[in-house]
Amino acid sequence: MQFLQTFAGLFANLGNLTWQMVVMWVIGGLLIYLAIAKKMEPSLLLPMGFGAILVNLPLSGAITQGETVGPINALFDAGMSNELFPLLLFIGIGAMIDFGPLLEKPWLMLFGAAAQLGIFVTLVLAGLFFDLPDAASIAVIGAADGPTAIFVANTLGSKYLGAIMVAAYSYMALVPIVQPPVIRLCTTKKERLIRMPYQKGNVSKITKILFPIVVTMLAGLVAPASVALVGFLMFGNLLRECGVLNALSETAQNVLANLITIVLGLTVAGQMTADKFVRPDTLLI
Repeated sequence: MQFLQTFAGLFANLGNLTWQMVVMWVIGGLLIYLAIAKKMEPSLLLPMGFGAILVNLPLSGAITQGETVGPINALFDAGMSNELFPLLLFIGIGAMIDFGPLLEKPWLMLFGAAAQLGIFVTLVLAGLFFDLPDAASIAVIGAADGPTAIFVANTLGSKYLGAIMVAAYSYMALVPIVQPPVIRLCTTKKERLIRMPYQKGNVSKITKILFPIVVTMLAGLVAPASVALVGFLMFGNLLRECGVLNALSETAQNVLANLITIVLGLTVAGQMTADKFVRPDTLLI
């Protein structure tokens, strides 16, 4: 009898299982499926999917339970609550960007500015259902910019960080699926057959070096609060363009970016607990 009681005690934790947790297992499994089978942002969706399962196990030791601090919550406090992880990721992103075409043809900024339309349209719609800080955080998804969405959501203290990150990166991952039918709807077959070969221009090295420095200074003078975000991005680009720190540039593009991406995915998954995620407002996002 004692043996049976001991054996049954091994499964006592099942009593803490809720249907909302099972829903999160399904969501986590879906993210893992999209990452592996469909190759949609696998570097982020896979750790997020696995993390969603990890934090939704009953009394999971991965997150804080009572006075026992879980490692994922510790990582969140160390690198997400102060925006450190997204900022470090921006160094890697900056090292990956070639601003040469933009410097050659500055009018291309108009195409980048078009993304702002998505932000403001989303802000207006989200403002009908959410408080302004949450609506602004959700709106950044409209620019298809995951790291910035995380940064803004943290800065404004949005309580929907997990949902915002899932929406932002799922949106970016679905772009190759969404774009083709939209393009076919808006263009003719003759227009789609047009081929425009790219002719690389000549931008001096000194221009490429001065660009991230000048942009950082201008951002600091006009919008001081943006210096961390813009500065880390431009510092990464300076590593790329200076020509004397190739090893650091490659490290930022690969090792640093990959490491932060893994930690970022798992850390944000810590905010994907059933009590925060299985709610109508999360689905609305």
